[in-house]
Amino acid sequence: MPPDPIIVPDTALEERFLAATGPGGQNVNKVATAVQLRCDTAMLALPEAVAERLKTLAGSRMNARGEIILTARAHRSQEANRIAARARLAELLARAQHRDPPRRKTRPSRAAKAKRVDAKVQRKAVKAGRARPDLD
Repeated sequence: MPPDPIIVPDTALEERFLAATGPGGQNVNKVATAVQLRCDTAMLALPEAVAERLKTLAGSRMNARGEIILTARAHRSQEANRIAARARLAELLARAQHRDPPRRKTRPSRAAKAKRVDAKVQRKAVKAGRARPDLD
């Protein structure tokens, strides 16, 4: 069963609108359509393990104060960029909740070891056959 989604209170979010770059003609020059979304992770009350995975996943997008900063500028409208930034934040939080199962140590079987050694011996013979003949 997947874990419950993390509820992000509006007080933990701060949006700032910036002038975007790229195609869009005069719209880009006139309207601040890009969105910079800041999420204060301290206000999310995350479990310790989830907070550590979030910090790792966020990487350079998380600053020293524990804020995740996402910038969305792919769309021509503010609203579409807001939706895109919030969707990216939700996806990042969902990935942080996912825990990989612990790895179990395994050992190769005796047959697997023998097969590997036989393959090495066979490869050695192929390479030895390519060597220059000894003229002694």
